[in-house]
Amino acid sequence: MKTIMVNGIERPLDLLNQSKGKEVLIQLKGDRQFVGTLLAFDMHINVALDNAKEMQDGEVKKNIGLTFLRGDTIIFISPASMSG
Repeated sequence: MKTIMVNGIERPLDLLNQSKGKEVLIQLKGDRQFVGTLLAFDMHINVALDNAKEMQDGEVKKNIGLTFLRGDTIIFISPASMSG
């Protein structure tokens, strides 16, 4: 099987590595969303975010600041932008 690389991403965690220090959108179970700067993650996809904000209907519901989200509560993580 041939490996296809797009934007320098070959494995799923490559996308998270490229997103360190950048803003990401994280969707959690229970229909909760957070936006913040990805500081770190581990193999369980536990993540540390800085300047985290809880979002609701595209607007900031609550400013949280530095926070930790457990990987087993995360549905998806999306880079806010692939440029840069």
